[in-house]
Amino acid sequence: MKVRILKISNNSLVDALILDSKYFEIILPSVVDGWRFNFNKHSKKRDFETFVLVKEETPKVVEGCLIFEMKDKTEPYMAFVELAPHNQGKNKEHERVAGCLISFACRLSFIKATGIYKGWLAFDVFEEEKANEIKLMTLYSTKYNALRFGKTTMLITPEGGEKLINDFLTTQYEK
Repeated sequence: MKVRILKISNNSLVDALILDSKYFEIILPSVVDGWRFNFNKHSKKRDFETFVLVKEETPKVVEGCLIFEMKDKTEPYMAFVELAPHNQGKNKEHERVAGCLISFACRLSFIKATGIYKGWLAFDVFEEEKANEIKLMTLYSTKYNALRFGKTTMLITPEGGEKLINDFLTTQYEK
């Protein structure tokens, strides 16, 4: 799927792609590459679908990664999402990477789920330090329309997911 991410150095939108890793020869990131999660290892789990976001001009460089799962074959769940180390912190290279990946997961929740789960996206936030967990949950709430459900679980409603899809996946070529 074509998307656009923001290159911070010149404040311009650049063309990018969200690709299903099983159909493209992409080396999935892991902790040895400076990432928090070992996407190569987790992608091998049954019922996990792994997607990467890459720029069209540098298709071998992963800008962000997502693992999506249909829990019990019914409930859409974002198991892992992470930005490349070069897209984090004060000196990050790109914006909109997380938004595109989370919106893509929302899109999958409309496509793959049925009945009461259609359009809902669940995920958990786990951080070693409670303060970081609260900070991350606040970010998900304010930036991505997520609602807190229990101690660590968050949900994006169908309405919130539609807004994200429109903001990050649909209208970006019109801007």
